[in-house]
Amino acid sequence: MPAENQRSVPFQPTTALSLRPSDHPPQPFNKHLHQHAMSGIEVYINGRYYPKEEAKISVYDHGLLYGDGVFEGMRAYAGRVFRLRQHLVRLFESAAAILLEIPMSLEELESAVQATLQRNSLQDAYIRLVVTRGAGSLGLDPARTSDPQVIIIADHIELYPRELYENGLRIVTASTIRNHPAALNPRIKSLNYLNNIMAKIEGRKAGCMEALMLNVRGEVAECTGDNIFIVRRGELLTPSIDAGILEGITRNAVIELARAASIPVRECTLTRHDVYVAEECFLTGSAAEVIPVIEVDERPIGDGRVGPLTHLLLRAFHDLVRNPDA
Repeated sequence: MPAENQRSVPFQPTTALSLRPSDHPPQPFNKHLHQHAMSGIEVYINGRYYPKEEAKISVYDHGLLYGDGVFEGMRAYAGRVFRLRQHLVRLFESAAAILLEIPMSLEELESAVQATLQRNSLQDAYIRLVVTRGAGSLGLDPARTSDPQVIIIADHIELYPRELYENGLRIVTASTIRNHPAALNPRIKSLNYLNNIMAKIEGRKAGCMEALMLNVRGEVAECTGDNIFIVRRGELLTPSIDAGILEGITRNAVIELARAASIPVRECTLTRHDVYVAEECFLTGSAAEVIPVIEVDERPIGDGRVGPLTHLLLRAFHDLVRNPDA
């Protein structure tokens, strides 16, 4: 049926999930939690722990000099890292793509992440795992580096104020496009995030905390640090991997939750027009979790309020991350 002849059909959940307001709203970290983060945090570097003020690597490290390395950002809930194995698999895939040999096995890294979390007596936390190429010469040649650095930081993070999870974000489209996949593939979570930072600056200058990035074809890719979803005619839509996006762990979890609730999900090409006429919009990421968007480029999304499907998936994700079997 041609799109112009289709009528909007209200979403009807077919599982036990309902559209009631969230009983357990997301718990983004608040400022009070930073009091602990400012003291007592120890950072893991190559098997040893250092007070955060003393955690150092060489200024000749190619991770610093050239952004030559990879990383993962993860969340822990009630002392358990959410989908740790998936994050580590993605880390090893990113490293393989840039011919960086991680000097630990996946299982050893898994144990180190858990140990770092426990050493810092953290239950709900953000974990940053970084692997650099190591110290070398002032030239680009990675063959002249040695001793890759494995760094694990367990601390707290607050990306957005609590009220934005309840009332939604306003974002703008950045003129800075996502990296061309034939240059630095966005699926590689590398230490070089200047592409995203430039778009973030544009968003900040426009008075927004996040910015939407397009790909080289002018299609919607993702935001500077989060994947994007829209709702159209009761269907959940998100850019496909070949749009030039990072395959987000939270993104995949939300897709699973939607399909489990019999919500139609499609990974497809999206343009700004699709976003402008969407009924709902939200972003996903390990640090951001699930956060609604109510306005893009000064255009209200739907009725300008957080939509029912967004509420449903936000609550479902909140329940998922605290499920020990997730």
